[in-house]
Amino acid sequence: MQANNQLSAGTEKLGFFNVLRRALRGEEVDVTSVPLKRAIAFLAIPMIAEMCMESLFVVTDIFWVASLGANAVAVVGITESVIGLLEAIGIGVGMAVTAMIARRIGEKRPEDAATIAGQALWVGGFVAIVCGAVGAFFAADVLALMGAAPDVIAEGAGFTRILLGGSVTLMYLVLLSSAFRGAGEPAIAMRALWLGNGLNIVLDPLLIFGVGPFPAFGVEGAAIASVIGRGTGAIYLLYRLFAQTPRLPMSLGALRLQVPTLKRLLEVSAGGVAQFLIGMASWVVLMRLMASYGSDAVAGYTIAIRIIVFCLLPAWGMANAAATLVGQNLGAGKPERAERAVWLTVKYNVWFLGALALIFGIGAPVVVSVFTAEPAVAEYGVNCLRILACGYVMYAAGMILVQAFNGAGDTKTPTWLNAVCFWVLQLPLAYWFAEGLAFGPTGVFVAMVLAEVILTVAAIVLFRRGGWQQVSV
Repeated sequence: MQANNQLSAGTEKLGFFNVLRRALRGEEVDVTSVPLKRAIAFLAIPMIAEMCMESLFVVTDIFWVASLGANAVAVVGITESVIGLLEAIGIGVGMAVTAMIARRIGEKRPEDAATIAGQALWVGGFVAIVCGAVGAFFAADVLALMGAAPDVIAEGAGFTRILLGGSVTLMYLVLLSSAFRGAGEPAIAMRALWLGNGLNIVLDPLLIFGVGPFPAFGVEGAAIASVIGRGTGAIYLLYRLFAQTPRLPMSLGALRLQVPTLKRLLEVSAGGVAQFLIGMASWVVLMRLMASYGSDAVAGYTIAIRIIVFCLLPAWGMANAAATLVGQNLGAGKPERAERAVWLTVKYNVWFLGALALIFGIGAPVVVSVFTAEPAVAEYGVNCLRILACGYVMYAAGMILVQAFNGAGDTKTPTWLNAVCFWVLQLPLAYWFAEGLAFGPTGVFVAMVLAEVILTVAAIVLFRRGGWQQVSV
């Protein structure tokens, strides 16, 4: 405690590079007492670095796959829209894990925080085994259900089977990263993702094209690289979890099934899972709608989404920092400080994504040309990139506010926001604009922006009401 107090007193005098170095090193900090700007920096820097590596993987992966043709890109886009449903479960449970662990850390109850992490391992293992088995046996049927053409199914069923079959690696990577973020140890989650995605990036061209002693697996090589990379990151996180870190002192008792804790975790997770399933399921429907316009449209949309994710993932690092700040400060009985942290983080995120919106509005053709030389694919990609960039500023605020609700354990409010904005508004508008008004894929892109703008406005109104401060986890 004395060390933390000294750091709290001295942090204000630290220069930027000192803060950067100490944050990346994973220096322990009490984010409920240090100056807010420094608290945000110590949490956000490793989270942004983590997401930057994820962003690099996203664009590197699609870069290599794109060289195999439009069908390969289409199968990656379609499969990952389905994988998104599984990831939605992991992220939903992970949000509950982050919120509950952050609250316990704020209350100075690290043993209870470790117990929550132990129960999360049981939940993740069960979900991954069920989803992995279903996906592995019905890969071709999944692609057919999503509207993939027969030649796409023939070329990509193996890719889908491998990714879905290895879903346990994804689940544990997501859940354990969430646990360490909630504990205020984002540098550990950062190292796991750098390790996993770094390995993935190296293996991608080797396994896709068969470099040196490696056989050429084609598009399946990208799936194998992903499973190996994610598995390695998950193993590292398991090692750190059982290495007895001060904030998550794992023990055999924490691993035993503890019904009250497990029940509360599932209750809080329900809103988070529903929230992301709604969002991801709407993405699946949009992908199904895009598939009706052919492989070029799907490929262009997939490339644009990958580029957009490249930008948004670092911003999500900022949002994850806000969630941890909210949870720990509420646990420490400081709701006003939690609210100030959220609005300060919103300001930083708006600056960041506002600048990127300008860059993409002007340079979309240049950026898309890096990933495809096919004019039809590029046209769809540029159009999507420019239209979606129009909503970046509002989305910058919306993602912070949604994560603030989640960090407080109020997963129900974002769930209702997602249900109304994505299912009641976005999907009907996308179909009406695309088919009814004959705008085609452009109509889908416009509907996506409108839904995000409305969600952000509603989130601002609800956050200002302050009900999130009274949620108990």
